[in-house]
Amino acid sequence: MAKLILYGFDGSPAVRAVLLTLSALGLEFEYRIVNLMAGEHLKPEYLKINPQHTVPTLEDDGFLINDSHAINAYLVSKYGKEDTLYPKDLQKRAIVDQRLHYDSSVLVSTARALAAPLVEGKTEIPKARFDALEEVYRTLDAFLQSNDFVAGNNLTIADFHVIAVLTSTVLFREVDATKYPKLAGWVLRISRLPYYEEANGSRMELVANIFKSKKFTIV
Repeated sequence: MAKLILYGFDGSPAVRAVLLTLSALGLEFEYRIVNLMAGEHLKPEYLKINPQHTVPTLEDDGFLINDSHAINAYLVSKYGKEDTLYPKDLQKRAIVDQRLHYDSSVLVSTARALAAPLVEGKTEIPKARFDALEEVYRTLDAFLQSNDFVAGNNLTIADFHVIAVLTSTVLFREVDATKYPKLAGWVLRISRLPYYEEANGSRMELVANIFKSKKFTIV
């Protein structure tokens, strides 16, 4: 198999989603840290492989691709021994794709809105942003009403993307199991995957320490 190289930064949920997929597929890869806090993503050598100066970027024997959703779909399509993580069945894949679009359009933007004031050195976060997070939790709970996973009864890359972001949002507000029992159960189920801690859980330490050190108020 060609050598895989992942360029990323542990603080990025998108990077951790790819790390979860690589681990689920049992793929060997080289992980090259791109320190966003030090501006390494803006250096000429990185811009050559990713003009958008984002993480993650995957290199597969000279082939370069960025955007975590595209990377994970590619990895499963090329290296998966089966297609359950990103199914070939058009209707099943459509559900996975819908959840991936929800992740990028709603979930990620909600998480960024919560973190933005702290990143900017502020201590006040508007209540409306927490209301938006509650709506996200309600929606995800609804996705899980009749399924074990967010896109059906099988684990998919959609689960990896959602959990990678939720491990950031729960630093602001935990998932209330009395209000969102299906979502709380899913979080626990995903956290018990044998590769979860290495690919996602332990890599949250940097982000968790930054946010926990900042005392915020809701206004």
